[in-house]
Amino acid sequence: MAEFICRLGTPAGEIVTRTVEGLSIDELRLRLQQEGYSIFSVEAPGGTGLSFRKTQRAVKVKIDDFLLFNQQMAALIHAGLPVLQSIQMLRQRSPSVKLREVLADVETRIKSGSALSEAFAAQGETFPKIYIASILAGERSGSLDEILRRYVTYTKAMAAIRRKLRSALTYPIILLSASVILIAVLTTYVIPQFSSIYENVGTKLPMITEVVIGISSAVRDNLLWLIPTIAATIFGLWSWRKTENGRRAMDRLILRIPIVGELVRQMTTAQFTRSLSTLLAGGITLVEGFQIAMSSITNRELLRNTEPALPKVREGKPFTESLAAAGWVPELAIDMIGVGERSGSLREMLEEVSGFYDAETEVKLGQLTTFIEPAILITMGGVVVTILMAIYLPLLTMVGNAGK
Repeated sequence: MAEFICRLGTPAGEIVTRTVEGLSIDELRLRLQQEGYSIFSVEAPGGTGLSFRKTQRAVKVKIDDFLLFNQQMAALIHAGLPVLQSIQMLRQRSPSVKLREVLADVETRIKSGSALSEAFAAQGETFPKIYIASILAGERSGSLDEILRRYVTYTKAMAAIRRKLRSALTYPIILLSASVILIAVLTTYVIPQFSSIYENVGTKLPMITEVVIGISSAVRDNLLWLIPTIAATIFGLWSWRKTENGRRAMDRLILRIPIVGELVRQMTTAQFTRSLSTLLAGGITLVEGFQIAMSSITNRELLRNTEPALPKVREGKPFTESLAAAGWVPELAIDMIGVGERSGSLREMLEEVSGFYDAETEVKLGQLTTFIEPAILITMGGVVVTILMAIYLPLLTMVGNAGK
């Protein structure tokens, strides 16, 4: 039989943590319930207790609905309401149909004896790993309401960064799209109209006009197979990016782009340190927190470089030394984390690092926008000017010749 670490409520009202042998988690839960224990969590040694065999299909819940639920949940638990009653109340009042469906399953699992963290973990990828780990930490420490409020603060900070990123890139994307549409109209409609006029004139055209008309004619004559080819190429690249090798290759390429690569590293540093700080504040151990916080690293190349650090932390090596070996974390962040680790204030320093690199990210976003907008304007302006010169240069030549 396997051994499991169980956090239990005894019939006398005490909360204890014991190592108990059992055939499986389900068998052990049933046996402990029959013996009169209240079960808070059951996990294998060294694990987080968050892996379960039966999971629901992942449901996409809007971030606003998710935040509102957690804020209300924290308030109800702080007011002294039991977890099950809080879930029931919030399920009935939630404006989100999808969230109500998820909470209905969570409620059913809690009634059958599952802990809250287990019920959330069973929802597949509906809820982030860091959220489930935070819930587990709240169950272990008995401060679930405080953990939920801390997670809400964490989520709001991450949402703010994503909003800033979208806001910084919206105008360049609109500008690029408008320029592409303009060039497409000039190439496929305007230039052919002028080329038919020049054919009837019979005079020799300037080199730039011949080149532009040649490109326009080639595009227009091959439009029937050119559009499907471009669409197939885009779809192929999109499908390839869905694979592990494709995602890693694309992420590696992104890291090599000037300004963009540095921005990705700083954003990842802020997200990773904030995630780990939140987990440590909830009572999760450094090893468990490090393992869970790695799921916040979305760049596959950075994640691949970070994974070897986890065994080193498990072996008892300094966290700062293990993280520095990944090779992508900024030296200043390593120095700050090292100070926190040596002084016993690692969580607080991780929070300081995340705040510092949030500010750095905002500066880099501004630099990126300042660089992209002129680059698009100059490039597309040059293309448009070239097309206009090719169109009007023969007309100006004919007018000049007519005046002689």
